[in-house]
Amino acid sequence: MITSNNPKLTIEDINLFEINHSILFPIEYKNFLLNYNGGTPNLSLFKIIGNEENYENVLNKFYGIGVGSLSLENILDYLDDLVEIGFLPIANDPGGNQICIGISEENYGKIYFWEHEMEIELENLLFVSNSFQELLENLH
Repeated sequence: MITSNNPKLTIEDINLFEINHSILFPIEYKNFLLNYNGGTPNLSLFKIIGNEENYENVLNKFYGIGVGSLSLENILDYLDDLVEIGFLPIANDPGGNQICIGISEENYGKIYFWEHEMEIELENLLFVSNSFQELLENLH
């Protein structure tokens, strides 16, 4: 399902990340980090619910913790405005667009897509799935 050569994480590593960044991961995403710490999906197509039509895109890579340039830490430094509106970038597509998980109460655990050429505003995030597990199950 996921190919990852990233270092294994402990629950303490994840808890420390959450504390340091004032983020609470949904449990299914936390379990994903424990099992894989990011990586490349073997099946990578996913559906995006667009404003006018639906379309598919390719999920390139899930970010991990402490894994270099594509680490959650680096992405947060670069895209902290997404966190401010309640979304954590967790993966990218080949063009650098972001797949995000909701971390605010309103969209907690839901998955959205943000095109990097758009302003970082709530109305520019497109719905993908109701949960991280649903995203994984729907990859094809």
